This record gives sequence, C-alpha cells and structure tokens, in this order.
Amino acid sequence: MSNTRDDFVYDVWYFAGLSGDIAKGDLKRIDIAGQPITLGRRRDGTAFALRDICPHRAAPLSSGRIVDDMVECPYHGWRFDSQGTCKSIPALHPSDNMEIEKIGVRSYHLREDGQLLWIYIPRDKAQMTPAIDPPQIEMAKGKVFIDEHLIMETHIDHAALGLIDPAHGPYVHRQWWWRSDHTMKNKEKRFEPRNPLGFAMAAHSPSSNSAAYKLLGGKPVTEITFYLPGLRTEDIRVGNKFLLSLTSMTPVGPEKTLFRQIFFTNMTSMRLIKPIFRTGVRRFLKQDSGILNLQKKGLNYQPKAMFVGDADAQARWYYAVKKEWAAARSQNRAFVHPVKETILKYRT
Repeated sequence: MSNTRDDFVYDVWYFAGLSGDIAKGDLKRIDIAGQPITLGRRRDGTAFALRDICPHRAAPLSSGRIVDDMVECPYHGWRFDSQGTCKSIPALHPSDNMEIEKIGVRSYHLREDGQLLWIYIPRDKAQMTPAIDPPQIEMAKGKVFIDEHLIMETHIDHAALGLIDPAHGPYVHRQWWWRSDHTMKNKEKRFEPRNPLGFAMAAHSPSSNSAAYKLLGGKPVTEITFYLPGLRTEDIRVGNKFLLSLTSMTPVGPEKTLFRQIFFTNMTSMRLIKPIFRTGVRRFLKQDSGILNLQKKGLNYQPKAMFVGDADAQARWYYAVKKEWAAARSQNRAFVHPVKETILKYRT
C-alpha cells in the first residue's frame, strides 16, 4: 500500500466540484492528485480548467482575473485563453518579433454534467484524450440540498477504503438513530460490477437496524455504488421520490484528501428536517476524520492493511480495479473488470 504521488489513479475523471462553485468571470484554485488547477467560467457560461502556474514566473493564475474571457496573470498581466494559449504579453515592445502563441499553459478536459464538474487527470500529455467517460449520476441535476466538506490528512486509498467499508458503522458511527455493536445483524447483499471502474450493492430494501431510513417513510429502496478513484453514491427511492447521497474523495496531495458530502432530493419532508439532517452529516464527517487520524498513527509503523472475509471484499476490489486499470493503460489494451456479480455475507 504505497502513498507516493505516482500511486494516484490516472487517465480518469476526478470530481472537481459543483457548477455553483464557479460564477461567470470567476477563477478558483483547486488541487487534484498533486496538480495545481485553476477553474474558470467565461461570460457565456463555459467552464474551463488550466494548470494554475504562469509559465513566465510561476505566479498562480487563479490569483489573477478574467478579462475579455482570458485569464490575466496577476504578476505581469500575461493573458491566456481558455485553451491555455498565450494571447498577450504587455511588456513586449512593438519591435519584439515573438510568436507568443507558442507559449502555453496546460489545459485540462473539463465536463459539466448537471450540477457536477469533472476534470480528466492524465498520467502524461500523450494521454490527454479521455479514455473513458465520467460516471453518469442522473439525480445530480437538480438543486443541491446539503453540501458539506472536510479535509482529511490521509492518502486517498485509506479514505476510499473507509468510504466502502460496511463494518465500521456500529463502532465509528455508533448512535441511537443509526446503529451500534448491539444491533449488528447478519447481512447478505448482492454486488455487481459497474462501468466505468466501479461496483455496486444492487438495489435492495435498507436493513432494519438502520433506523434513519425510517424517516423517509414508505418502503425505501437503495442502491449504493462506488467508482474509482473515489466516488460513492447512494440512490434512495420511495416511489417517485428520491434522496441522492454523493460522497467524493478527491486527493489534494499524497497525505491530504478532500471529503465532500452532497445531497440532492425532491422529498419535501427532508427539507423540513434539514437542520437536523445537516447536523447528522457533520457528525458523520467528523467521526470518519477522527478514525482516519487515529489510523494514521499506526500506519507510520504498519503501512500494510489486512483484509479479512466478505466484509473486506470491497477493499480488495478497490485495489484490483486500480491495478487492472493501470495495467490496461500501460499495455494499451481494453480494461477487464475484475469484479464479478456475487453475494457478500458479513455482520454489521
């Protein structure tokens, strides 16, 4: 289990935020997999992504401004279009014979699907053309219900494993309205592969020891899906009503991961209990962050994890998918999904 920069998943789409994070004419700095990126939005509403370093003196472009739909560096006023091509160097004298358009800033493929922003992070410039499409999250097109985030001081591998681990709930998230070690039950859940680079706990009725689901009323059906490099969705349906939980783990660097929890819903009953619901979300985030901080103390001495039984099957799948994707890309061949449909049995 390596925590080096090169251990990130490449040639994939990373969740970069929500559409509302960037207003027209704005610039915003984000870091993904150790790469500094500036997000911007032109006057026509088109979003773009550039490397957040001016090639002249390395000033962050995100600290500049957008002028005439171009990004202006705050240091010397160099301007770049949304594709990263240099269009203006104010300090050049008219007698200078220089083809400034040969100067450029690296641009990234960015897609805006509903409320979600995705950025494609290639391993190198030769692989800039996206190899796959980002996950299709149908219910993430409406108004955002709740949006909370937290920086976790850990590698994305450990954050992602916590995200897909069914066994920690009764201990890390022990509370009356969720579950505890006294309410643990035997579970049998059907899992299926999902493209791209994912797997899912197929649609099912929530377990009876998850009291929070009762707040939704009716007979809820939920499907939980995980996509590499670090996205988990839980799609809960009650008739034509839905509650979508979207949790993203975006690596900022080797030892820092942005955990973002976003909810979408058309259930008016959920909006009535929004303050209580938000409190519960924040509590979960702090609990997850707390256990990962504790884990980090031990990882300094024991960097390898142990996977036991079906409860840890998803952790094994995470590394299997990650390994197969890297092999497929390096060998220039089709990806062969290592996850097969199966029933997992565990207690939680």
